Amino acid sequence: MKVTHRRYVPYSHAHYGGSLVDGAYVLGLFGDVATEVCIRMDGDEGLFASYSDVQFLAAVRAGDVLEVSAEVTRVGNRSRTLAFEALVVCRARPDLSASAAEVLEPPIVATTAVGVVVVPVSSG
Repeated sequence: MKVTHRRYVPYSHAHYGGSLVDGAYVLGLFGDVATEVCIRMDGDEGLFASYSDVQFLAAVRAGDVLEVSAEVTRVGNRSRTLAFEALVVCRARPDLSASAAEVLEPPIVATTAVGVVVVPVSSG
């Protein structure tokens, strides 16, 4: 199972020069897609247990549009292992005008991770 969300990165989330956004922002989005995976698979929001192999591969900037996905790679009794990916699919172009932006083909792989979520024991 794979769940994908898209999100515009608002300028209010820029914390660093060059309109850079901190990595925690993307990890929060990974939590959102993980929650939907748990709801779809188990009828429960679940809890995030751990991350492993988090890789920040490219900058995320205010004005980006991110495509964030979680794909189930392993199912245990109560645990689900998920592979996460955050792609920059659109990017602001303030060098052209205040509101200019472009679609990125191909998208930029910004962040990847592996995470584990847990859900309650099934009552069925």
